[in-house]
Amino acid sequence: MSAVAWLRGAAARRPDRVALEADGQAVTYGQLDGRAARGARRLAARGVGPGDRVGLALPAGIAFVEAFHACLRLGAVAVPIDLRLGAAERAAQTSGTALVLVEPLDGPEAEADVTRRPPEAVAAVVHTSGTTGRSRPVELTYGNWEASAQGSAARLGVQSAQRWLCALPLSHVGGLSIVVRSAIYGTTAILHERFDADAVATALASRRVTLVSLVPTMLGRLVGSGARPGPALQCALVGGAPLSGRLAQAAMEAGFPLAQTYGVTEGCSQVTTSEIGEPSTAGRPLDGTTVEIAPDGEILVAGPSVAPGAVGVDGFLHTGDLGRLDGRGRLTVTGRKAELVISGGENVAPAEVEAVLESHPDVAEAAVHGRPDPEWGEAVVAAVVPIPGRRVSAEQLRAHCRDRLARFKVPRTIELVPSLPRTASGKLRRDLLD
Repeated sequence: MSAVAWLRGAAARRPDRVALEADGQAVTYGQLDGRAARGARRLAARGVGPGDRVGLALPAGIAFVEAFHACLRLGAVAVPIDLRLGAAERAAQTSGTALVLVEPLDGPEAEADVTRRPPEAVAAVVHTSGTTGRSRPVELTYGNWEASAQGSAARLGVQSAQRWLCALPLSHVGGLSIVVRSAIYGTTAILHERFDADAVATALASRRVTLVSLVPTMLGRLVGSGARPGPALQCALVGGAPLSGRLAQAAMEAGFPLAQTYGVTEGCSQVTTSEIGEPSTAGRPLDGTTVEIAPDGEILVAGPSVAPGAVGVDGFLHTGDLGRLDGRGRLTVTGRKAELVISGGENVAPAEVEAVLESHPDVAEAAVHGRPDPEWGEAVVAAVVPIPGRRVSAEQLRAHCRDRLARFKVPRTIELVPSLPRTASGKLRRDLLD
């Protein structure tokens, strides 16, 4: 299969089915197919050909999706650009592109052959989320996208009336995968240009949204605002960062049918996904995907959704994440290798300490990191965001940790802060913690 077959197949089967809802408009598959063909001719008129890279510096919406499919129709490689980046960061992401689109595709047209690309051809270059401050380009093939969509559908199910709401950036793999999967299966993607808790809550309360993708920060804001899902919602897929037990419990009590997922850009989004209603772990690997834990605790991934350029000599993607598998093969992510704090010769995983801090009834979220220390090498330090309207002291939080953690894991310093630095997709920017 190729991207030509994705969109043309959906248009042939369901020409009148709504493909996209965004910008206050609805576009059917028949219309999207025609616009993609016209966009391919407009790209050709600008000198773009098969294999050329095209930067998509467009907001999440209909124009972005039309340009994305136009690239694939022509056999060009789509490179989504995060509009939240500064000029230097954006320039780095557009390096090597033949063209950067900053406006909807328009203008003269030229002849453009419909190009079928083999499964191993690169369809899109997606940059990692940059949790360490440096995003990396990942080349994802047509085969990667198809394997990811098939694995996701097998785990979450797919129905002809499926309507997936996306408030994630389309420059990140979690958001873009919703657009691709909807084309492969001929279902509807509902795009919000950015996350707005009120707008998402209103959409979820309707009878029109069947799935939604969120990061924990988004879910927390929805639950905190009193949002309740409507009866049509079959799954709220939560990923991008660890999901705390307390937030999961609060969300399920509010009626959210949760599934937790673990994914990476190099794995074309979802790697593991829990059963709906069982979000205590990130679940089992998707069909066709293999997950193993290395002796040092690193999560290793193999399978057809893994970008070929990310595979090591041993046949695995080395994620840099730490985790464990339970007796049912379900994954729990415990942190990042590079984030381990070594204090007095002892290894401290920040995620473990954060989970304990966030279990305190007055804590909204926490971030733990190491700070250079002349005696211990590194001291464990925590930044804690209290729940609005609650009062808690650093010593109360240290006592809470002492009751639940080994002594060397208890933060030596706890600082109360109004918010934590995060990427556009909601991941913690630990490198910005002082």
